[in-house]
Order: sequence, then C-alpha cells, then structure tokens
Amino acid sequence: MPSAPGVLVVCGMPFEAAIADGPGVTSVCGPGPWRVAQRLHGMLDGPGDWAGIVSFGCAGGLDPALACGDCVVATAVLTPDGLVATDPDWSRALLDRLPGARPGLLAGADAPLATPAAKAALWRDAGAAVVDMETHAAALAARRHGLPFAACRVVLDPAWRTVPAAALAGLDAGGVWPVLCALARAPGQIASVCALAGEAWVARRSLLRTRARLGAGLGCYCSPSSLPPSSLL
Repeated sequence: MPSAPGVLVVCGMPFEAAIADGPGVTSVCGPGPWRVAQRLHGMLDGPGDWAGIVSFGCAGGLDPALACGDCVVATAVLTPDGLVATDPDWSRALLDRLPGARPGLLAGADAPLATPAAKAALWRDAGAAVVDMETHAAALAARRHGLPFAACRVVLDPAWRTVPAAALAGLDAGGVWPVLCALARAPGQIASVCALAGEAWVARRSLLRTRARLGAGLGCYCSPSSLPPSSLL
C-alpha cells in the first residue's frame, strides 16, 4: 500500500516543532526564512509526496487588539514578492476547529521586530495582524511547488512589548546559555526577559491547545481522510 501524502509543518523554534509533531507530519524548523527555504526546497525537490505546507508556531503581535496567546489564521501572507493567498478550504477548516481564532493578514520579516514602534509601523502600513520570520518563506515555497498552504500562529509578544536584545541572543545559537551571557553583560534586561518568558509560557500553552484541536494533518482538508487508519488514532 503506498504511503499517504504527508504535511510539511514550518516552525521557527524546536519547541514549536515538538508541539506540531504527529502522524503524517514532517517538521521543517528555522529560525529565519533562509533556513526554512533551504530545507523546504531540499525536501520538495527530492522524492516524496506532500499534501501541503502549513506554518505553525508563535508570532509577534502587530494589531494592538491581540493579546498574548491569541490565535491568528492567515488569509494571506505579505512576502517580498507580494501577497500570497492561503488555501481557502484549509484556512476555513482551521477556523472551524479553533474557536476564538481570528482571520488576518500575516507579514513576513527577515529579522525580528523588537520594538513597539517597528510593529506599529508595519501594522499601519500593511494592516497585518501578526509577523514572523518563517511563514513568508513557506508561502513562497508552496507557491513555487504548487502545494496548498495555510498558516496558524499564536501571539507571543503583543504589539506593545519590546523584545529585549538579550532574549534575541539565543535565536540563532539556541539554548539558554547565550541569553544568560547576554544578561550577564546587561543585567538591566533581566526584568524584561522574565516578562517575555512569562508570555512565552502563555503562548506555548495556547499552541498546545491549538495543536490538539487541529488533529491529524493539522487540519489539512485533504490530509486526514488520506492518512492510514492507524495514523488517525
């Protein structure tokens, strides 16, 4: 029996990929658009059958009305090549399974938006609800390869939150050690890093609930019915 098409799930950080993991799911992890693009194209240009690509994880809030833990299902993604619409059937399936989630435009960024001023500018100029560094790479890869695409992101840092430089120190290297080293050099950031850690805990809890509600294939309308029965348990 041939294997059923799987779903590629694009995440920024390993903890997001661990939450996304499940039957019929293959995670592609950043952080950042270059890692995602390189890894996606390597997989999509090779052998394999994929049902679609979904971006899943945390994001920065741009809409001032969004609080930490709020869920946004993208209607379109703002990329350097213009808007890329998400698959309407898949997006509708996500919204049907996620009570309280709101549809909205998602903006892609090549670097973190760390200040309220930067977030406010993108909210004002583009009208995007949230921003992250991986979804635009995933959207462009899906368009290039003719695959359905969707995006579901949970707000970690709201629009008013400044992301301290120390918290960004471990973004590329990963782990706690780079952050602790940065705090040792700038102890005045300890309070803001602790506040952001609290928001990360809230976002992670929301992401776990979101994943549980999406089920097999993360809501891909063509995936759950095509997965082997044993994968649906």
